[in-house]
Amino acid sequence: MANKLVRNKIISSTQEYLDIAEFREDTIVMRDGTMRSILLVASINFALKSEDEQNAIIAAYVGFLNNIDFPLQIVIQSRELNIDNYINFLRQKEKEQTNELLKLQTSEYLQYIAELISLGKIMNKKFYVVVSYNPLSDKQKGFFPRLFNSLRPATLIKMKTEKFLRRKAELTRRNENIISALASIGVNSMPLDTQSLIELFYNTYNPETSVNQKLADINQIRVAE
Repeated sequence: MANKLVRNKIISSTQEYLDIAEFREDTIVMRDGTMRSILLVASINFALKSEDEQNAIIAAYVGFLNNIDFPLQIVIQSRELNIDNYINFLRQKEKEQTNELLKLQTSEYLQYIAELISLGKIMNKKFYVVVSYNPLSDKQKGFFPRLFNSLRPATLIKMKTEKFLRRKAELTRRNENIISALASIGVNSMPLDTQSLIELFYNTYNPETSVNQKLADINQIRVAE
């Protein structure tokens, strides 16, 4: 009984901590009615660029920031890269290799990777841009509008869907502006779909569990009727 109460308490506190209401059609709907989308952004090797290229990138980035008329977040996520599966794959290939020269080269490559890992952790970095939309109409309703809506549940659901589609259209427009602006700097980006959004937050809040327990494809999930 005590363990059950502890689990319920932990679940409750986690739900209270998260401001996410739902993941819907490649967007994140927050509890306050605002919406978010997340772009996965590729990186460029700035150090390998010439001085003129670096100055051009910096100028383009400054212009990109100055032309934005809505809030966004730039997030960098660093995670230790797990290459155990890759090492096991190479070991299997070494065993299967019939050419002695290639077998020796595979063995030396495995030794090189082992020495590389011993020097320090191999980190994997991912870059994200979080685009938000906070409509001006998102205000607290008074008593009578709430009472009126409570008497018309079907209409309310319809209005909620229409409101979502309007807000999503505006969020999509902002995404397209960001993607185009980043492309002018030479940086590719793409919006995360619903599955990728769920996996991102799952991996973020459960870094240890997510290594061994992967999420199911949301398209394969069926709600019991």
